[in-house]
Amino acid sequence: MATSYKKTLIESFPTLRENATPDNEYWNRLEPPITRKDHGAVSCINFSPTQPHQYAVTCSTKVQIFSPNTNQPVKNFTRFKDVAYCGTFRDDGQLLVAGGEEGQIRLFDVTTKSMLRVFKAHTSAVRLSKFTTDKLRVISGSDDRTLKLWDVAAENVVHTFEDHQDYIRCGATSKASHDMVLAGCYDHQAYMYDVRQQKRVLSVDHGGPIEDVLIFPSGGIFFTAGGLSIKAWDALSGGKLLATFGQHHKTITSLSFCSNYQRLASGSLDRHVKIYDTATYKPVHSLDFPSAILSVAVSPDDSLVTAGMVDGLLSIQKRGGQKKTLQEKKAEKKRAKASYHYKIHQSYTPNQEDHVIEHKRREHLEKYDKYFKKFEYSKALDAALDMRISMQHPEVAISVINELIRREGLMISLAGREPKSVKGILRFIQKHIRNAKYSPTLLDLADAILELYADRVGQWPELDQVLLSVKATVDNEADHMQQLMEVLGTMDTLFASSQASIS
Repeated sequence: MATSYKKTLIESFPTLRENATPDNEYWNRLEPPITRKDHGAVSCINFSPTQPHQYAVTCSTKVQIFSPNTNQPVKNFTRFKDVAYCGTFRDDGQLLVAGGEEGQIRLFDVTTKSMLRVFKAHTSAVRLSKFTTDKLRVISGSDDRTLKLWDVAAENVVHTFEDHQDYIRCGATSKASHDMVLAGCYDHQAYMYDVRQQKRVLSVDHGGPIEDVLIFPSGGIFFTAGGLSIKAWDALSGGKLLATFGQHHKTITSLSFCSNYQRLASGSLDRHVKIYDTATYKPVHSLDFPSAILSVAVSPDDSLVTAGMVDGLLSIQKRGGQKKTLQEKKAEKKRAKASYHYKIHQSYTPNQEDHVIEHKRREHLEKYDKYFKKFEYSKALDAALDMRISMQHPEVAISVINELIRREGLMISLAGREPKSVKGILRFIQKHIRNAKYSPTLLDLADAILELYADRVGQWPELDQVLLSVKATVDNEADHMQQLMEVLGTMDTLFASSQASIS
């Protein structure tokens, strides 16, 4: 009785993949981004706390309100004479306040788009404007180094705080108290004010210019962001530093809560948004964007992730449904291919008196295995190097070459080839020689080709040209390896000196 043919073992090379954590699966459900281009930088994005969670995008000399369903602008506020900043909703979503380069704060009715108030007291650009949680007052921070508290109804200044020594670029109001206000400044200081006492009650030093601040709804913990770090502070302990974290390599520009305050998102000029666990302050996911990020915001229900960039791009990503695993997709594809009769007989259960004859399926062999079975090594190599296979699955070609080496048939498979055929093999070597997983096998293949066709060098112009290309690729890779070894040596020296200084 004939035994079945032993198929060529296709080597599986390990690949670096993202860990399949619940956070990665959750954030990977985001659909491909929708991008919009405007004339100026997108400096602020703010979601309305009320359904359907419209979002205000501040860009150039206007503030636009976008629909979360269509992701298209539904309202435009253009009553600004210069660049607008910090368009922010009130907690009920009915009013919107925005500062500007001209030093004025404008108050708008979101429904009618009418301008209700204009607050005039600052002498420089206003980069911070937010409602207090009692909905009756507005705070504003300016490049004139002052923080002002406004009465909306009376349209006048209640108090001016002049503690900061540089530009005030960010602030937050506490949801736990109507009277607690936090302001971050370029003088490295974040001050918390009690507007009832009209004085500063807490101060912390971030260690660098502060770009954004956030307060937990409980009011006990707040965050400051600036430079390469985010710092968590305990307000109830008098400003005790809880943690310093951050995974960016350029300035962090924006912070946003997400996942019901269980996660914190940070945007940076390095074109990344990092998401952290607010319990451990460890990064759990990362999102990439095409340009440096100035503002990032996540909708209260996590259905939208938005990012505004310095070149006027607005990226909008909507959360999709549950993605199917690879096994589920394969199972669906198999079920779709199954015939009607197959589905019927698949569910048939034979009786005890039935005589069951097992149906032996015909063994399926790949093309290269069929040639291996006939000892036609040249055709087996050609089948593995076929463009349809080698482009998507180079590991198949590598496994076939290793099988030829094991059978001592590599030289046989390469001998007697035309210039075009040799050129194709050399192109494959050139494309994959840099991959450390394939390079040992490809080096043996290249040695065999040079040994067989050394006397043809200078006679086949096509062969000469490809050999020069392969040589240039190998030389380039060798230079990179040399540079990496030099860097590794420098790092070893630094580590050794640091250990010596510590001891």
